[in-house]
Amino acid sequence: MSAPWFCTLALSLCRCWLGWQWCRPLVLVLGMLPAIAQSQPEVQPLRIIKEERAFHFVKSGQRKVRMPFEFQRNLIIVQAHLNGQGPYNFLLDSGVGISLITDPTLIEPLKLRRGANYNVMGAGQEKPLEAFFSDSVNVTMPGVVAPTLSFLVLSSDVLNLSGYVGLPVHGILGYDVFNSFVVQVEPTAAQLWFHAPNTYEPPRGRRWTQLPIDIEGRKSYLNVPVNINDSLALPLKLVLDTGAGHALSLETSSDARMRVPAKRLRAQLGRGLSGAINGYLGRVQSMQLGRYRLNAPLTSFPDADNGALRVEVPRNGNIGFELLKRFEVVIDYTHNTLWLRPNSLFRDPFEHDMCGLELLASGPDYRRYFVLRLEPNSPAVEAGLQPDDELLSINLIPVKSMSLTQISRIFHSGDGKTLFLLLQRNGQLVSAFIRLKRQI
Repeated sequence: MSAPWFCTLALSLCRCWLGWQWCRPLVLVLGMLPAIAQSQPEVQPLRIIKEERAFHFVKSGQRKVRMPFEFQRNLIIVQAHLNGQGPYNFLLDSGVGISLITDPTLIEPLKLRRGANYNVMGAGQEKPLEAFFSDSVNVTMPGVVAPTLSFLVLSSDVLNLSGYVGLPVHGILGYDVFNSFVVQVEPTAAQLWFHAPNTYEPPRGRRWTQLPIDIEGRKSYLNVPVNINDSLALPLKLVLDTGAGHALSLETSSDARMRVPAKRLRAQLGRGLSGAINGYLGRVQSMQLGRYRLNAPLTSFPDADNGALRVEVPRNGNIGFELLKRFEVVIDYTHNTLWLRPNSLFRDPFEHDMCGLELLASGPDYRRYFVLRLEPNSPAVEAGLQPDDELLSINLIPVKSMSLTQISRIFHSGDGKTLFLLLQRNGQLVSAFIRLKRQI
């Protein structure tokens, strides 16, 4: 799962962190396991027993289908119809074991069947969130269908994925998609290919590199070497997490040899089901994916008390899509293989937000942007910005013509560059000059 905001559930079925670093393409993940408890003792525990492929091609004998997606904030957003209605937008997330409906307004129009009730506990949370299990939901996407998919349905949209992404998001599709197909992701073309596992032929060409993956608890794991610093290189077990907007997240509590680097930035890394996920941002020296070395990836180090120890499958952290987007990716659960080929983004630097503000999209079209949070001692604070300010323009260009992704790119590039912002505060216009600064 995560961007400082989301929370994906992880259990043998869910996780919670949302591995999306909310405002930055860094957190949304963490993959922390939330605890799921029955709200009534007599209810049977939530279990996913059937492991057959939930999705299949609409046309018999078909070997692959192409599917375009929205690529926003380092997240893959696909459209799906549920019970003949929609389309609805879903995050495609390999870090989630069971699919989620995060928007409770869908319950009535979709006539969702109510199964057992559960209390979902997540990192950073004091109060449990109610949810219920719903089976037999018909899900269709272009060329594919799942006649009877199961979902965990949240009683409240605490994740507010729509506000983070900048377009309506109704839920998360996880393991069932990746278990049904060989999934090929082309980030620069913003398209997916779903291949039939039994007839899929591995990619050819010397630029492709192959890595083994393990499937445990309905999630996939890589074992890869990471150079923490000049004197320490560790083999680490990492969740392969397409639903995490960050590059890399490491849990220092998982290995006594790991330490948060001396050069670091205290930050809110993300958001759990009902609370902030805090920790540090820093960098490791490098990590190796097959034949490819990635230098100085921006890395999240969540505080241990945020729940890093509450996992069913021991692991050291996860790899998110800020890193994976630098490759054409083929995820093959049937043959326990990950294929990677560098694309035009491969040599892009890993950068953190150089402005120091988090924006939340709002309004009927999600094109009004409000300051949600400011990082202490950041350029945004020095320029006098305040929470709840509405951003109107950047360098005299109205932001209503921009997506959150486009705004984020502006704030993530150009160390030393000066931006002129126009904002609205309590009905008054406010202007500010901000000099971007690389802080980590």
